[in-house]
Amino acid sequence: MKFRKLTALCLAAAMVFTMAACGAANDTQTEANTGTEVQETTTTEAYEAVVSSADGVYENSVIDTADMFTERDLTQNADLTEAVYYTVSDGQDIEITEAGVYVLQGTAANVTVKVDCADENAKVQLVLDGVTITNDSAPAVYVLSADKVFITTTDGTVNTLKVTGTFQADGDTNLDGVIFSKDDLVLNGLGTLVISSTDHGVVSKDGLKVTGGTYEITAQGDGLKAHDYIEIADGTFSITANDCIEAKDDDDDTIGYVYILGGSFDLDAADDGIHGTTYLEIDGGSFDITGAEGLEATCVQLNGGDITIYATDDGINAAQKSASVTCRLEINGGSYNISMGQGDTDAVDVNGDLSITGGDINIVAQSPFDADGQISFTGGTVTANGQQLTTITSQMMGGPGGGMMGGGMGGQPGGPGQGQGGPWG
Repeated sequence: MKFRKLTALCLAAAMVFTMAACGAANDTQTEANTGTEVQETTTTEAYEAVVSSADGVYENSVIDTADMFTERDLTQNADLTEAVYYTVSDGQDIEITEAGVYVLQGTAANVTVKVDCADENAKVQLVLDGVTITNDSAPAVYVLSADKVFITTTDGTVNTLKVTGTFQADGDTNLDGVIFSKDDLVLNGLGTLVISSTDHGVVSKDGLKVTGGTYEITAQGDGLKAHDYIEIADGTFSITANDCIEAKDDDDDTIGYVYILGGSFDLDAADDGIHGTTYLEIDGGSFDITGAEGLEATCVQLNGGDITIYATDDGINAAQKSASVTCRLEINGGSYNISMGQGDTDAVDVNGDLSITGGDINIVAQSPFDADGQISFTGGTVTANGQQLTTITSQMMGGPGGGMMGGGMGGQPGGPGQGQGGPWG
């Protein structure tokens, strides 16, 4: 198992940022019209925070991680030098048509901040500075057109966005998220964003990145949802939803991946904790997941992190969701504690090949492994129901009347676990 730290990337980014900011007299600035002191977070600090929260970037990633996050993605405070300030007011929509930085403050009902830029290269940054918006039937933020939109929470603030009723469509567009974007979306910052929804929390019809901030999301639909991809560098997440994090396009099974480098995740899902149509790669982070399934994608690669899963269907599921991707599960590092509910459940369910080269895996389940393809176990530690395994066989099952271990432990034919009442029970 080989990881490389992002030291060179950090230094390069630091040089670029330092040259751009060398004229600044100090690390704070005060906006004359608000008196708000803004703490500047450099790109160097942002990179260091990301790297320190993760195990590193895996050399043989199934997802291309090169240049995934830009300097602006990872800078957790906006440059407010030329910012435009809005105080929200009941029933008064805010329409943004040009690139720039826009600060939102105040409390209001039935307000939609609409971003609709004619310039397809426009980058818009919405800075949430203690804002609360509660709507009956429309998104609090609606991005119709832009190159990329950043939603940044200000340090020390709690920002709340809610939709309490049934979402209304915008012509042919089915609006179904409190934050709804047709283009690329980045969430970052140093504050807290609380989202409550009768459907989805955050929706991007393109890609979604999260690089910092604290997120408390309660949704009857999905928590974080994107069509093309979800990429997470860092952040603190508490999500209760159907699928807590999902990248999926119902009309195209060739896209929809999830990549996670770091962060802290408390996920309570009715269905999947984290779901990708094509790939799911986790290189670091801390996860506490409860759901029908914990992790699911066609190809799942787990290279690092501390992951705890309680599931009532499959703990980790590599299933053929995409016809364009080879179904497999790779575990190359990290720590895993998987506990399964009773019934027809599998801690690790793979519709293709299973490869374990590293990591510390602890399973409590009647069926620890169910793999349809080849199994390779060349490194790491695997413990199932208190027994450390030296080999893994397909469809290792147990419980009363079960115990299909055979030569599965220590290579001993007829060894412990065979027959009724063995250690799998």
